[in-house]
Amino acid sequence: MKPIITLLSCIAAAAVLLPACTSRSTFSKNDTVSDSLDELFASRRSVRSYDPAKTISEAEVRTLLEASQQAPSWANRQPSRYYVAITPEMLASVRECVGERNAHNVAGAPVLIVSTFVKGQSGFGMGAAANEIGDGWGAYDNGLANAYLILKARDMGFDTLIMGFRDSDKLRALMDIPDSEEVLAVIALGYRDQQPGTPNHLALDDIVKFF
Repeated sequence: MKPIITLLSCIAAAAVLLPACTSRSTFSKNDTVSDSLDELFASRRSVRSYDPAKTISEAEVRTLLEASQQAPSWANRQPSRYYVAITPEMLASVRECVGERNAHNVAGAPVLIVSTFVKGQSGFGMGAAANEIGDGWGAYDNGLANAYLILKARDMGFDTLIMGFRDSDKLRALMDIPDSEEVLAVIALGYRDQQPGTPNHLALDDIVKFF
């Protein structure tokens, strides 16, 4: 009888320890809004009106950025860089760099994230461009990382807006972004204060060819 009791005790101990041993990521799926990836795709929208009464913590932003690090990149070069405006003063300054219309759309967003990529990494080998795309691969990799970021944001109940209209020179000076990096987008992060509509999409056969 004792061997059986000992065996059951070992199994119970293993069940307690196994989650801690198998966990390899610091970001989790707590407080999510979707039960499936398809639902996540369906609920994510480009939101242009945010609830100014709701805030997002630095810890939560770090969770999003950790998720973005899971994105693939050219030879694992990981060229993406992020600059986060979270204080009222910096948020106001960044809003001045995205144009009047964008500034109005994201007035209530508690976080603005500037995304960049390091030039001469993705798409390069031995100091030369691997093909005609060149630094376009850096932009491609940054787009992949941003996609992970905005999907994780929605997974946590947040909303986003990626803005391509921005003054890169002003942002570079404001956030001390080095010349070795290319400024791409400004991403608003917050909580929607109204339900956005569903955009129309092209038919699949309009964008795909099978051979």
